Amino acid sequence: MITIISTLVMVQITIACVTVYLHRGQAHKGLTFNLVLEHCIRFWLWLTTGMVTQQWVAIHRKHHRFDDAEGDPHSPHVFGIWTVFFKGALLYTEAAKDKQMIRQYGVGTPDDWIEHNLYTKYNFLGIFLMLIVDLYLFQLWGFVVWGIQMIWIPLWAAGVVNGFGHWWGYRNKDTQDFSRNLTPWAIWIGGEELHNNHHAEPGNPKLSRRWFEFDIGWFYIKILEKLNLAQIRQ
Repeated sequence: MITIISTLVMVQITIACVTVYLHRGQAHKGLTFNLVLEHCIRFWLWLTTGMVTQQWVAIHRKHHRFDDAEGDPHSPHVFGIWTVFFKGALLYTEAAKDKQMIRQYGVGTPDDWIEHNLYTKYNFLGIFLMLIVDLYLFQLWGFVVWGIQMIWIPLWAAGVVNGFGHWWGYRNKDTQDFSRNLTPWAIWIGGEELHNNHHAEPGNPKLSRRWFEFDIGWFYIKILEKLNLAQIRQ
């Protein structure tokens, strides 16, 4: 039971870091963070995802630039819903090979020593260190815990949000793309499946709009704001 609870807590921390820091903070500049907290988030994402901040931000910004049209790195209306759902992580990897695009769309992301010499240069080292930690904490069950950690973002973010978030659900706003809201699942993946709301107002860090929509990512942000660990940009 402790192993299950620990795994769920860790994957929820990871999705919180992705939605609050990478997405709403870095990609759309909707909020800023206390520097110590920001470094903790970057370190955690290095351990649990191996994603490079500049790459993630650039690919996401390009997604908004082309929105379900040719050039969108992961639209189900370009690649097909099942390709995005099952191979979303591969589409991300393929898009990350375009170095010029990464530089163009990744402006304003961390550019310090540790980013260049550790998080970017050795981005996959972190996930192997995470495996060692999991094995130490959970013995052989550590392989299972690590596997769940590694599949969490590719499944829910790259697969469900990028795929079904543009394929199935309801719309609050008529946007020029096919974005959809998929609540109540949003509580499970940081509020990210309030996707139509986000595409209607990309710079707004609050994703919920209607009374029955709950954006747990916004809940996290308000807590951080109260603790003076984050500042929301108006």
